Amino acid sequence: MPIPDYETFMLPVLKLFAAGAKNVAECVPRLKEEYDISDDEAAELLPSGRVTVLQSRAHWARTYLSKAGLLESPKRNLHVITDKGREVLASNPDRIDNAFLDSFEGFREWRTRATSEPSASPELPLDHSKTHQITSPIPRSLEAGLTPEDAMAAAHKVMNAALRDDLLALMQSMDPIRFERLILDLLAAMGYGGGDLGNGRLTRATGDGGIDGVIDEDALGLDAVYIQAKRYEQSYKVGRPDLQRFVGSLTGEGATKGVFVTTSDFSRDAVLYVEKVQHRIRLINGQQLAGLMIQYGVGVRARSTYTINSVDEDYFAEG
Repeated sequence: MPIPDYETFMLPVLKLFAAGAKNVAECVPRLKEEYDISDDEAAELLPSGRVTVLQSRAHWARTYLSKAGLLESPKRNLHVITDKGREVLASNPDRIDNAFLDSFEGFREWRTRATSEPSASPELPLDHSKTHQITSPIPRSLEAGLTPEDAMAAAHKVMNAALRDDLLALMQSMDPIRFERLILDLLAAMGYGGGDLGNGRLTRATGDGGIDGVIDEDALGLDAVYIQAKRYEQSYKVGRPDLQRFVGSLTGEGATKGVFVTTSDFSRDAVLYVEKVQHRIRLINGQQLAGLMIQYGVGVRARSTYTINSVDEDYFAEG
């Protein structure tokens, strides 16, 4: 039979994880059997030529269940059902789909976040007026009535939202020194230090005085940007005291420019404090960090590319 859509897979995927499946790869053959999917159908590839349609739809079913809190991932490629997920199964639902998942606050929050992306300035301006996250609204879902271009744009937003979450989960498990190096890699990719990693350096792991790294603002090294990079749980809010210590470290170094990066977020008091100090400090929260990594190709790679062609009017113009 034709391969069901990813929403149809949600309930059976949740049941499979309740039965002990550890990842999507273990779910795929059981879904194939349950839905009587032929070998040829199961081998059908997405246009990228790397992933089958069956694998992709099972993956997205698992992703959406996770956003609702019905599954959790204690480590990469390991997914387990949560108490909330078991409660759902105990209620014997006939179907789980997006409408069903909308009853869960975590899913609604993720859907809202998936429809907007953190602004990512190419030049990362160290300006007091640009410390807030800015978002741009897009269509909330792939509903009837969207043009093909709108549908592709909306899908791209959702995929990037999931990718940002994956990147943040990976960064949470990174060695602190490796995480600090990642920030230098990103700033170099954005053009700081003239794009040369040799123009950035980490400070010593101990006795760094609250500074994790330094990178030249340009290729000539006419000014330096000092970096604080902190891996915090997403529930933690970087507060004003954290920023006060950072400002104190900048003052001690005779520095005027700094970037404070965290995998979590900043409190309102912290943002307001930074706007008042004389130092030029840019705050980058977890979602913005992951968005910049996607934009500048740090830690990610293109999986597939779709080209949209249009008529070349010049070619058909009468000479």
